[in-house]
Amino acid sequence: MTRKNKKSKTSKKLQLIPLGGVGEIGKNMFVLRYDRECIIMDAGLKFPDEAMLGVDIVIPDTSYLLEQDLDILGIILTHGHEDHIGAMPYFLEELNAPVYGTRLTLGLLEAKLMETPVKNIKMNEIHPDQKLVLSDNFKFEFFRTNHSIPDAVGVAVDTPVGTVVYTSDFKFDQTPVDGKITDYYKLAALGQKGVLAALIDCTNADRPGYTFSEKEVGESINEIFRLSRSRIILATFASNIHRIQQVVDAAVRYDRKVCVVGRSIVNSVDISTELAYLKIPDGVMVDTDQLKDLPPEKIALITTGSQGEPMSALTRISQAEHRQVGILPGDTVIIAANPIPGNEKLVARTVNNLFQLKAEVIYQPVSGVHVSGHGSEEEIKMMLNLLAPKYVIPVHGEYRQQASCSKICQKLEIPEENVFLTKPGNVMEFSDGRGRMAGSVSAGRVLVDGFGVGDVGEVVIRDRQVLSEDGIVIIILAMDPVRKTVLAGPEIITRGFVYVRESVDLLDGAKDALSKTVDKINQEKLLEWNKIKSKIRDSASTYFYDRTGRRPMIMPIIIDVMSDNNDN
Repeated sequence: MTRKNKKSKTSKKLQLIPLGGVGEIGKNMFVLRYDRECIIMDAGLKFPDEAMLGVDIVIPDTSYLLEQDLDILGIILTHGHEDHIGAMPYFLEELNAPVYGTRLTLGLLEAKLMETPVKNIKMNEIHPDQKLVLSDNFKFEFFRTNHSIPDAVGVAVDTPVGTVVYTSDFKFDQTPVDGKITDYYKLAALGQKGVLAALIDCTNADRPGYTFSEKEVGESINEIFRLSRSRIILATFASNIHRIQQVVDAAVRYDRKVCVVGRSIVNSVDISTELAYLKIPDGVMVDTDQLKDLPPEKIALITTGSQGEPMSALTRISQAEHRQVGILPGDTVIIAANPIPGNEKLVARTVNNLFQLKAEVIYQPVSGVHVSGHGSEEEIKMMLNLLAPKYVIPVHGEYRQQASCSKICQKLEIPEENVFLTKPGNVMEFSDGRGRMAGSVSAGRVLVDGFGVGDVGEVVIRDRQVLSEDGIVIIILAMDPVRKTVLAGPEIITRGFVYVRESVDLLDGAKDALSKTVDKINQEKLLEWNKIKSKIRDSASTYFYDRTGRRPMIMPIIIDVMSDNNDN
């Protein structure tokens, strides 16, 4: 009896598990688990870096959720950026959980799901002023935040162990474009009530001071429109509705028509206009086929491609490959975004191409055509002071920004041991008002290539890197499957390694070296084809490296050929 009573009084633990969104930019996904119940906050993607050849996007690994067979009460989406909702189509059907988000967030998600076979998903609209109860263990309230997209919210989760707050992406904008400021009162009330742990956006933790207001970008855009006597092309993120609104406002003020170019930004404009988040007067918008009938000084184009994405509208325009829009000498091109880490070369290439086409390009951060949607050091301090959390988990930034956030916490006298710098899969456990690191679960990245999800792994990426650097050499042998002897070959085919017409001596020498290897194989009467391939591969690799200093991928191919001397 005593043992039973002791067991019944044992407190259960709350686990916080990031499956992405820590130590990296993008791919945000956070799991809160209590006993067998859990909720998911955000499910985003990230774009591949240059080493991920051929990969389209990267999403979190959700195998932990499927293996544990948890009761997933819901997926809470904080806003409509790709790094927070972009992974949803890839595992929403498997997770089979209701989705909660603000009106614009769900509108953008619905548009994404229309392009997939995912159907019959329960979507529930939330509002910053409402409360949501999913179980006795998970009770929610939301608070409005300022970000570079409307309808962004933070989440406060009331659990049996304490309150966990997820700020998501935020900054404190005193003059937001839509006039809706952050809910300071609710943040302060949460702090007064007591916050056990806070997941804090640390994207700009290494930037001192405050992040400028989005309205300052509007002033810069207005000035460019006032002075320009040519066509204006502005590239921005498709989901930056506030910036699109300011371009439209400037166009109306200076009597220009607006044309939107690029599928993703067209979708965003259509959805935002339909839901009344974007206000465009009648007669302002024109289609691309109407541009030829308007003088250049009466046109403003809004397009995708601020990150130099290879298939984006601005990139194709800069390469003179867009079917409907080309650069005219003297065009003013505004790149209203800073390069995401890893995209610097792509953006520089686009800028160079535009200059070569005689465009005037405005792209420097100091030009005032872009401000971040994330709070800098002083705003992070303000958020921490309002919430007064016992434990802090810096999220959304790379490790250097997590470390900077930890230093900010120490300035506010939050002990260093109460700041968890984590990686995907790390488990943070909370009980009896205390938190600790408690091991890890399977997590990481899943690569999406075309229609394939997860079928491209590290081995495939490594093979692609070898192929891109040194090419491939295919060596063909004909073998008697009964007598296990080589009847013909080797024949050599190369791609991406050397130019065959100028490398006849090299390839003839390779055939001689491989013929000697084949003679040894015949003498040794090798029976295992894997060993035969290994010897061919080693011989070819050594030969080519000695003569070229390169290591192409070597692929031996053995063809079965029945010799005439075999018995029937």
